[in-house]
Amino acid sequence: MRTVIQRVSRGSVTVEGKRVAEIGKGLVILVGAGRGDTQEQADWLAEKIANLRIFEDEAGKMNRSVLEVGGSAIVVSQFTLYADAQRGRRPSFIDAAPPTEAEPLVDYFAKRLQFYGVPVQTGIFRAMMLVEIHNDGPVTILLDG
Repeated sequence: MRTVIQRVSRGSVTVEGKRVAEIGKGLVILVGAGRGDTQEQADWLAEKIANLRIFEDEAGKMNRSVLEVGGSAIVVSQFTLYADAQRGRRPSFIDAAPPTEAEPLVDYFAKRLQFYGVPVQTGIFRAMMLVEIHNDGPVTILLDG
């Protein structure tokens, strides 16, 4: 699994003109599932992200997790994280898990993140989404599990 974790002051997801997710301070997590990815990887990523110290403490150091600052998360499935654009002009997505495998794994990841105490909202799988990200810092972390 691949994730792009963005620390945000606020974020939202809109589908067909309707806002389906919205948070204030927290994380927008773009998640890609690859062929053969497992629940064990999702477990590891959820625990890691819940406790990742990327929020500032009173001294201005990145020393607090999303849990410690009372933040929330939006999880957005994004198969394009598995794009291979090494050859040609059009990316290949052959390494991305098919939707029948990816959807339950991304849902499982979101539930595991919630299990660790992070309030979680999600986008809508396979929908065209408008994702609004107010990256705070900016802080963006790439994390594979």
